[in-house]
Amino acid sequence: MIIRIMGEGQYKVSSSLFDELNAIDNRIVGHVATGDEKAYKNDLAVLISKIKENGHVLAAEELVESDVIVPPGDLTLEEAKDVFTDDGIFED
Repeated sequence: MIIRIMGEGQYKVSSSLFDELNAIDNRIVGHVATGDEKAYKNDLAVLISKIKENGHVLAAEELVESDVIVPPGDLTLEEAKDVFTDDGIFED
């Protein structure tokens, strides 16, 4: 699975990590829906960290379509309302 973190590049991540990333994504959707900015920021940082820790960075010159695009860690709660809706960025 190829995941792009906006502003930080692409990572090749094992599909076996999907369920864990999806669970974090679902928590983020809930935080955004309730307006819990602290929990939202924390879980977005956890999501990005999991991808970086478990993924292999693709070279910038490699042009590969991303399966999932993760917003940058500085995405505001207001901006997140347009991104983390319904199933979130990892479709269930």
